[in-house]
Amino acid sequence: MQHPIRFYDKPAGGLGSLNGTAKALRSNSALPALRVLPQLNQPGGVDCPGCAYPDSPKDKAVDFCEQGAWAIAHESTARRATPEFFAANPLAALRTRAEWELEGFGRLTAPMLYDGASDTYREIEWQAAFKLAAGALRALDAPGRAVFYASGRSSNEAAFPYQLFARAFGTNNMPDSSNYCHESSGMALGTTLGVGKSTVTREDFEHAEAIFVFGQNPATNHPRMLGDLREASLRGCRIAAFNPMLEPGLRGFADPQSLVETLTGRGTRIASEYFQVRVGGDLAAITGMCKAVLEAEEAGGKVLDRDFIARHTTGFEDFAAAVQTQSWQQVEQDSGLSREQIEKAAAIYIASRATIATWCMGLTQHEYAIETIQMLVNLMLLRGNVGKPGAGLMPVRGHSNVQGDRTVGVTNRPKKEWLEGLERVFGFTPPAQNGLDAVAAINGIMDGSVHAFLGLGGNFAVAGPDTPRVLQAMQGLQLTVHIATKLNRTHLHPGRVGLLLPCLSRTERDEQEGGRQFVSVEDTASMVHASAGRSDPASAKLRSEPHIVTELARHTLGGAAAIPGIDWQAMGRDYSVTRALIEQVASTAVAGFEKYNDRIAQPRGFHLPNSARNRDWKTASGKAQFSAIALPQDTIMGRARAAFGDDVLCLATVRAHRQYNTTVYRDTTGEVDRYRGVHHTRKVLFISAGTMARLGLRGGQLVDVHAAAPDGIARKCAGYQLVQYDVPDGDVFGYFPELTPLISPALVARGSATPAFKEVPVLLKPAE
Repeated sequence: MQHPIRFYDKPAGGLGSLNGTAKALRSNSALPALRVLPQLNQPGGVDCPGCAYPDSPKDKAVDFCEQGAWAIAHESTARRATPEFFAANPLAALRTRAEWELEGFGRLTAPMLYDGASDTYREIEWQAAFKLAAGALRALDAPGRAVFYASGRSSNEAAFPYQLFARAFGTNNMPDSSNYCHESSGMALGTTLGVGKSTVTREDFEHAEAIFVFGQNPATNHPRMLGDLREASLRGCRIAAFNPMLEPGLRGFADPQSLVETLTGRGTRIASEYFQVRVGGDLAAITGMCKAVLEAEEAGGKVLDRDFIARHTTGFEDFAAAVQTQSWQQVEQDSGLSREQIEKAAAIYIASRATIATWCMGLTQHEYAIETIQMLVNLMLLRGNVGKPGAGLMPVRGHSNVQGDRTVGVTNRPKKEWLEGLERVFGFTPPAQNGLDAVAAINGIMDGSVHAFLGLGGNFAVAGPDTPRVLQAMQGLQLTVHIATKLNRTHLHPGRVGLLLPCLSRTERDEQEGGRQFVSVEDTASMVHASAGRSDPASAKLRSEPHIVTELARHTLGGAAAIPGIDWQAMGRDYSVTRALIEQVASTAVAGFEKYNDRIAQPRGFHLPNSARNRDWKTASGKAQFSAIALPQDTIMGRARAAFGDDVLCLATVRAHRQYNTTVYRDTTGEVDRYRGVHHTRKVLFISAGTMARLGLRGGQLVDVHAAAPDGIARKCAGYQLVQYDVPDGDVFGYFPELTPLISPALVARGSATPAFKEVPVLLKPAE
């Protein structure tokens, strides 16, 4: 076997990205992708399913990245997982395959039903599949026995009837991918600013004087953002990165569209300052920055925007008192940074007249995630950096329409105004009680209180905690229904009635009775725009997500159970009907959907208004809220070390460069994670020399990773190779989703129940 580690000393992008794009097309035999890529993220084109980063507000001949090319190439692959493939491959055998191998079998081509006698999926006719699912749902003893999970890749036109289906059925059990990622962001921003979305548009990057990037690796997760950071850096904007790992993409970027940078390989410096905060130390680091800003004000610096604070905020005095009581010693200890480093970051913030703060799951997947983001809001409020050009807060979403799904009602915590809109438009009373979120659904599946699972996309069990136990429990469900384009591991553990229903991808033409259709999505910056597929469907037996959802609903809620005000068939055959209904329901619940069908036809769509961006605070007090937060004394890691000893390390799961969430892209060269230099294996752990020396371990050694779990359940991932890396002592990093089996469902963010994927207490032992 070739050596897995080849350290990468170049900037992100450049020839590496161009070569990666070419590999994506070659390794998938994806000639159709060549027709799609020029239309990707273009006005009137195809919205990239790779991430939710906003499209350019300006005309750009090319507005896609290497990751987007991999996503499109994999959707456009010539490989097919046909009924013949499933007949020849029992699920027990498929379960031995790696995630990337399952992805590599190609597109699903026909609706399938699990046959327990042969342990295989067998083809079933569409109408028979709908009737079978409907019968199983109607046989449940209560609506709350069913869970309707939604991935954030589905469109508004699929998500709206899906949430309507669940509520007409009688439940708000609607976990979604936000529960796994940015739930903490929405809650923190909602309580402090009155809106749980980004207050920043892509245009604001052109006017920012400083950009702070927390817990985020754009080169891997949303590479188009590097283009904006590069442009900002070139015009003199200061960029400060807070990340425990030294990520090449945050240090430098060679724009593949720049001939000079690509050929020379020199690139542009991105982060003018890089702060290697401890895992989970961001709350302390941001608290320290607030402390430094307040001290600069006390020293006569006239640093605070006193007028903004007086007119637009409340709670400042309590917040300031809480920050001032935190000692610098505690701030340094918890953050892993020195006072000098934190004051340097604060000086950048103070010198800027317009500052953007962005973050991703490095902030959200921690026990104190909500408090961390609330403290970041505090920092931004100090100098009025909300509601002015070039300034604001931007949680960068992952799934391309996870924000849109929430906007059109996919949530287990529906707002009263939304439910009232459904009742007014459709004439039924939807359930008012909050439903199960993702972790609660996991617990329900394992304890037997959930009997049916429907998945609109996604890889539910692999994306969440305690994967092996959840997969095993799913086999005891009465019904599993998965709407998907490709095979994944969750599909390999069907219930007693197990259906696998193949759908069109976003890149494929969608022909319905109402004519050729397009869908719409909402990006991180609240831009809603159209996406119209161009390619031939991978199979004549594929159906669109809106069609599948509405037919499932029609068969389940037809006959005597029908609600006269709901015309499922109309929504399934003409998506303009769905958009008109969204407009009606949202008229008193969500501002901005007026004349939806007319405005979505505009080349770049339209922007949903953001009240905080306009300094209109939809909070309980009517003002932006400062939060008084003390550094926590009771933490996941503290409890684990008290129970298991000082050898407990803090594991943070990360994604490889060639990966999208649980989807792992592979080619014949064996490249796994170019920027971290990993090839041929994903079973590696990044660890510091100091930590290895303290534990008596060495680089290259194989270890077993054991969870130091609060519930006492033994969890282990075996045979991981140690890779010496520049990371803080006491922290260790490895790839998601392979390490999710270590995570207990009890390890969650307080308040949001987001799994603490970035804060997992583990013990390393030499491999058995």
